[in-house]
Amino acid sequence: MSHVQLINLKETSGTRHAILNDINTAFGATPNMFRAVANSTAALNSMWSAFAALGNGVIPAKLGEQIAVAIANQNQCEYCLAAHTVLGQKAGASASEMAAAQSGNSDDVKTDAALKFALKVVSQQAQINKDDVEALRSHGYDDEHIVEIMAHVALNLYTNYINVALDVPVDFPKIKLNAASKN
Repeated sequence: MSHVQLINLKETSGTRHAILNDINTAFGATPNMFRAVANSTAALNSMWSAFAALGNGVIPAKLGEQIAVAIANQNQCEYCLAAHTVLGQKAGASASEMAAAQSGNSDDVKTDAALKFALKVVSQQAQINKDDVEALRSHGYDDEHIVEIMAHVALNLYTNYINVALDVPVDFPKIKLNAASKN
């Protein structure tokens, strides 16, 4: 049971209703995470705007979802793991690619480098060094990509913390968490 009320689209109005309606249109339903975040219109607007902005960035949707499942598993966030596994498959990832990403791995060396970097940022609380950034560059990522990967990390930390701390009920097909690695 969620520690906060899950806002019902049909029982709200104004800006909150408009944002929830956009979310409902995008997903075909209103995921519980957004219903929980909707307790604060400012937080809801911030989160939805961040998803929209990153959806139009240079990081492909598939990689964004792979980063999300890696971070979700690292933070033991069942909600985000379930949601982003579904979204990753919709973005073109296979089930095996999403399962590998959950552990921070990919057969594609460029994707693998991004996943390892993202998990290192999380596990070391952003205490990375120039060599970590240069490793990304050696796989073809430029400064725009690197900053955008950091934005994906930040957004996923935000959503993980919301879902775990507020015990938001998972409304996507559940995926088993792996033992979190400490990269």
